Amino acid sequence: MQFLLVAIVAGPLLGAAAALLPAPPGLKGKSPDQAVLRHGVVVTGVILLAAIVLVLGFDHDRPSRMQATTDVSWIRALDVRIHLGVDGISLPLLVLTALLSFLCALYSYFKMPAGPSPKAFVALLLVLESGTLATFAALDLILFFLAFETVLIPMYFLIARWGGEGRRAAAWKFILYTLLGSVVMLLGLLLVGVKAGTFDMVALAADNGRGLTTSVQVIAVLAIGLGLAVKTPMWPLHSWLPDAHTAAPTVGSVLLAGVLLKMGTYGFVRVLLPVAPDGMRTFAPYLAAFAVAGIIYGSLACLALVRPGGKGDLKRLIAYSSVGHMGFVLLGIATMTPTGVNGALFANVAHGLVTGLLFFLVGAVKDRYGTADLDTLAGATGAALYGRAPRLGALLAFAAVASLGLPGLAGFWGEMLALFGAFEPAEGLSRPAFLTFMAIGAFGTLLTAAYLLLVVRRVCMGGPRPAGETPIADIRGYEFAAWTPLVALTVLAGLWPAVLLGLTDPAVQQLLAGGTR
Repeated sequence: MQFLLVAIVAGPLLGAAAALLPAPPGLKGKSPDQAVLRHGVVVTGVILLAAIVLVLGFDHDRPSRMQATTDVSWIRALDVRIHLGVDGISLPLLVLTALLSFLCALYSYFKMPAGPSPKAFVALLLVLESGTLATFAALDLILFFLAFETVLIPMYFLIARWGGEGRRAAAWKFILYTLLGSVVMLLGLLLVGVKAGTFDMVALAADNGRGLTTSVQVIAVLAIGLGLAVKTPMWPLHSWLPDAHTAAPTVGSVLLAGVLLKMGTYGFVRVLLPVAPDGMRTFAPYLAAFAVAGIIYGSLACLALVRPGGKGDLKRLIAYSSVGHMGFVLLGIATMTPTGVNGALFANVAHGLVTGLLFFLVGAVKDRYGTADLDTLAGATGAALYGRAPRLGALLAFAAVASLGLPGLAGFWGEMLALFGAFEPAEGLSRPAFLTFMAIGAFGTLLTAAYLLLVVRRVCMGGPRPAGETPIADIRGYEFAAWTPLVALTVLAGLWPAVLLGLTDPAVQQLLAGGTR
């Protein structure tokens, strides 16, 4: 199992190197470009299969224990180690990353975004996958930071070289925000490692902050939390996200929303909650306040974009919705309770599935109509997807109601558990304050439902296609293949939440009680 996890993390890197080499004569197919795109599908497919094997071999009776571990000395002078492992917290995110990377590679094989060489595109996609997988598997603070930073460069180039209008400015904004946040985060990680005498995340979690003074914990949470908050993104550090999503190609938006945003919230759970609990308790009310502010702000921004005459871009609207949804994740973490943290982890996975699907669908609508501008799509009677492309319209409506948190779909459980956690926060936190945060968050769910239903009304409804109008294509075969797993998992997670909560709850209980076994 330990070799399997190493292969999962390192495999995409080897695949990226191989993508830059000339294809063997017998594997070129119709063209070298087709060969390298097929190579991306094969590599990500193999990694996904390996991740599924890892799930099957995982000891589900002991999800709080680190499994498939590798611990090898790397930089002896600093006691930095290549320490990898998975538990019930990281395993779902590892599989989500492998799944979305494969679906993006499959989608790109048939619908490659306009831009330079496919070789570079596939190589960057694989480096991005490797960095994200390593982030969720790393158990050394320095290794975690390096993996965390690895994803920035490939995402920058995916936006800058294969994005749409305004891509260069959006890419620069993305890289500057995240790099500045990372510098501060590195200082916090070094402070923890130096003061505790180790960078090992398992040892630090087991110590549960006893080796760090309260003042050190407060400084560490402020520094590390700032870097994580930028990546999440937390209001008001979110302003890079709408521009990045609007300019990014479809698969870039899917990976950005589906897995990159999860790295920030995962860092709060994996690093700050167990390593600096006293510091987290100091900042928890402020984190919750910023979280609910993000929920309301994201919803109001979406309502402004969706109104007639607002000149709203559908991709930009989904980006702002992510600010609100990640607010629920941060609220659950701020409660510092098993209920709230489990809700945060569930909402993380649900957001990856549902918002990944939404960005795929918005990309399809933009491909058919040549624009994602809501006023243009609405026109006199709406884009009327129900009448022009009924399957595409039905799927967009499904993704919208899943995103608004309809009971029975994945989006419901995470938000509900985060609000329940705020109803009874951890000892030492102000219950009246968290009850206020819970009420504001609950109001945010109503605003979320309002703007998503308006999106469905404006884009999906309207009259049938007028005679003589050029028809648009309904869901194509490759789109069906790329989107079906996300639909199925959204329904499965909604109807059977115990599949995910059974993994996360024992690990969260152990983490909050004093580390991982």
